[in-house]
Amino acid sequence: MSMRLKVTKWRNIGKFCVGRVTDYGELLGVELEETRKRLVRELSALVALAVAGLFTLSFLCIAIIATAWRTPYFLPVVWGVAATWLVVSFVSLLFVRSQKPGRSLHLLQGELRSDLDTLKEALE
Repeated sequence: MSMRLKVTKWRNIGKFCVGRVTDYGELLGVELEETRKRLVRELSALVALAVAGLFTLSFLCIAIIATAWRTPYFLPVVWGVAATWLVVSFVSLLFVRSQKPGRSLHLLQGELRSDLDTLKEALE
């Protein structure tokens, strides 16, 4: 291959890369905005659910303990409530650890992979 063809090939590759950089910038901005909106929405819902759930379960536990207040089953009920919370916490920990993390910027990653494949083909 002559030197002129190599220079022309690399010049074309350079033009392609420069043209794609602006596209990447726009795509990155769009994906970051979508990710931010999704994260805010999911976190707001999760916080609301957590607060409501904790209040509900706290009052339920207080009601169960108050029901057993002057009975011979008072201490077993209190320890049963505590043990139940321990089991729920452990199961929740296992559930959270088994979850796959969310995919961010997957459109940008796909575009980068596609362009890298195109560049590899152009260099062959």
